[in-house]
Amino acid sequence: MTRYIGLIGYPLKHSISPEFQQAALDYYGLDILYEPWEVRAGDITSVVKKLRQPQNLGANITVPHKEIMLGFMDEVEEFARIAGAVNTVLNKDGRLAGYNTDGTGFLKALREDARFEPENKKVMILGAGGAARAVSFTLLFQKIGSLIIANRSLNKAENLVEELKKWTAENHIGIAIRTTSLNSQGIKQDTMGCQLIVNCTTVGMRHSPDEGQSPLPQAIMPRDALVYDLVYNPSQTPLLAAARAAGARTLGGLPMLVYQGVASFKLWTGREAPIDIMLSAAKKAMANAGG
Repeated sequence: MTRYIGLIGYPLKHSISPEFQQAALDYYGLDILYEPWEVRAGDITSVVKKLRQPQNLGANITVPHKEIMLGFMDEVEEFARIAGAVNTVLNKDGRLAGYNTDGTGFLKALREDARFEPENKKVMILGAGGAARAVSFTLLFQKIGSLIIANRSLNKAENLVEELKKWTAENHIGIAIRTTSLNSQGIKQDTMGCQLIVNCTTVGMRHSPDEGQSPLPQAIMPRDALVYDLVYNPSQTPLLAAARAAGARTLGGLPMLVYQGVASFKLWTGREAPIDIMLSAAKKAMANAGG
């Protein structure tokens, strides 16, 4: 019987996950199809019911459903619970287990592809959604020096910061954490001295409402920073172009996408993911998409 893995999000036109995940499944000759399941917010309940069916092994969860999906899980791994977001679901005989592999993928790309060690660094994260939550907690685990959450909606950023502060207090970790608005006049001062800036928004993503835009202008980019854009399509995002023009180092989102997918693949199949094949398929998919 053919089995299925879904990609749940909206929109999904930009996604290349089906290409590289299917390449990995085919490498092992598995009778499994990885399919995009484009789901609007109001249809989450029906897709959760679909996930419980025996032919479905699980799913990846992408924007904008990572946070809301947490509430539909029957069990949740510790990091996904701490981060408050799920990006991978495993169907265990009708019971849904939620995981978050974003942190693993983010950190592997940061260290291996950018050769960047986050300990004691001043960090700014753009966004306050599911990806920002996973990245924030991952960086707190790595004992960064300080953290600024910059978001259009200051209220959402403040809510995330309160959770981060509560966690650091409970774990006796002394890291300065605060918010700023992406729309504020003071954002230039906030970026000064930042050694790592991570875009966890969808601004600049192909087929998104903010396609062709950058969450930060070139004029306020710190030259000594690494600018890491989790948006991978297009590969040259407006943010990365602005950062390069300002003289900053850059890292695109493709390695993280593949590395988080590697961890998901092992959860679904129990097999070690063929990373080289997945990376090659991802790069080919990007080239075909004009990315």
